[in-house]
Amino acid sequence: MKYKHKTMLTVLALFLSMVTLFAQPPRGPFVRSPEVHSDHSVTFRYLAPDAKEVKLSGQFQKEPVMMTKGDQGIWSVKVGPVKPDIYPYSFQVDGVNVMDPANVAFFPNERFKGSLVDIPGDTPLIHTMQDVPHGTITYEYYQASKGTTGKLVVYTPPGYDYNSSTKYPVFYLISGTTDTEEDWFKVGKTNNILDNLIAQQKARPMIIVMPYGNIDARVAEQKGGQKPNDPVRGDAEGDRRQDDFGDDLVNFVIPYIDANYRTIKNKDSRAIGGFSRGGGQTLRTAFGHMDTFSWICCYSAYLTTEVMEKTYPFIAGNVAKTNKDLKLLWVSVGDEDFLYKETMVFLDYLKLHKVNHKSLISGGGHTWMNTKLYLSETAQMLFK
Repeated sequence: MKYKHKTMLTVLALFLSMVTLFAQPPRGPFVRSPEVHSDHSVTFRYLAPDAKEVKLSGQFQKEPVMMTKGDQGIWSVKVGPVKPDIYPYSFQVDGVNVMDPANVAFFPNERFKGSLVDIPGDTPLIHTMQDVPHGTITYEYYQASKGTTGKLVVYTPPGYDYNSSTKYPVFYLISGTTDTEEDWFKVGKTNNILDNLIAQQKARPMIIVMPYGNIDARVAEQKGGQKPNDPVRGDAEGDRRQDDFGDDLVNFVIPYIDANYRTIKNKDSRAIGGFSRGGGQTLRTAFGHMDTFSWICCYSAYLTTEVMEKTYPFIAGNVAKTNKDLKLLWVSVGDEDFLYKETMVFLDYLKLHKVNHKSLISGGGHTWMNTKLYLSETAQMLFK
């Protein structure tokens, strides 16, 4: 009986393994993409046997480039050398944009999620993971405005979990239109930048809080509504949505962080910064709550002269108080950025009214490559 029982188990095991084998879809050829070479050139590959045309589109080049079809239907192209950095890219397959299925690194955007290629430098770049003490990334949920649940990504510096009596300043860092709370972490490499700067004693250890900036989309998602279109820059609806974000940050996010992390609870130990839409949210939130933040970092964004004079007349109207209240007002933009001209008008307004500020006009456009530069520069100034 024992022998018969053992035989039946063996047959059953073989049967189940065959079912599992036949249930799996057929596997295509192995595709390695992207392949970064020592000279900073990169080979991209995409499996599409039936495609008529495949192009590579990436922020390391001005126009999409044609790929060549090879054995087993694998399309490929080699580009570069490319300046070391992290770049979004995608494939255009018969006119349709697609991610790189061979690459696990992707841009966590609300809409199309492009892939990411990391081209290392001959010496480590500021965003590169290095052999230094590392901080911690934590995903948090909090009770937010309009009866919703908000999401945060929180960076705590090296040693936070061990120095139980130490309290830290906080930098609230906001991403741009269609970005999520993950972008500053996964694309901006905030944790690596701060780890490296802290190890070099160029930045003070700080907590960084990365919230989701699209309050209306969160409300729609959680209450069964339709996700709204992106607001038109500078119209009343866009301003209202930016102010809603500021209210959520000040009334819900900051109290949650102060209650659950060892923070220094005063305005001189709070900074706010953001990129693109997040830069506009930064300015409106900070100017609207001058008792909450002493450090303002605006990346690739601006406020119009009309908004400054109508909504925030006290910034230039009582410039002595403004300059006393703010320890840093930073504005940066790329000279190829589509917001360059408007940002320069904003900087001229600050200069005209003698509002103390610092600025950086970099090369390049409205990109996360520039954003990492701006973060690394401003992080060295905060809380000092």
